[in-house]
Amino acid sequence: MQGAAFDIVFPAPLIVAVIADTHCYDGGARRLSPEVPTLFRRWGVGLILHAGDVGGWIVVRQLEEVAPVIAVRGNNEAADLNESLPLIVRLQIGPFRVIVTHGLEGRTARLAAKRHAPMADCIVYGHSHIPKIESEQGAILFNPGSPTDRRWGPHYGVGRLVVGMERIEPELVLFVDPAHLRQVT
Repeated sequence: MQGAAFDIVFPAPLIVAVIADTHCYDGGARRLSPEVPTLFRRWGVGLILHAGDVGGWIVVRQLEEVAPVIAVRGNNEAADLNESLPLIVRLQIGPFRVIVTHGLEGRTARLAAKRHAPMADCIVYGHSHIPKIESEQGAILFNPGSPTDRRWGPHYGVGRLVVGMERIEPELVLFVDPAHLRQVT
């Protein structure tokens, strides 16, 4: 995944689930609520992007039951998963270039994401656990937050990208209890 090539290609339209910072380790106490993959199924996602700090393979397996998963390495991965994940993924969805990174390339995850703005239409990142959608130099900066660890914020979060031929529509879904996801359409 080095260089500027966007060599993973998906056709549009495509609904993409976006998740980050799950921190769920094989054999650990923290688990991804089954409400999250259930929501992704309801959305009819064709791809799931995980912006790092997956934890362990347990999360990847759980999400792969819904759709193909593309994940990048964060700074808190199990050793075997850490060796398997790239730092950055560049993909093309229809006419749009998307970069997925955890956000370790700068002083903050947000600054790291901003650094990629000239090279992509959408940058998906994590690390801060702060759900956020911004625009930078015409690119969407999208951090879904975390569905398992809200840290200092009031909400957990996941996201969705609806990618068409003319635009990308980002959406954050914030919640305080995974049961609240049952009400999301």
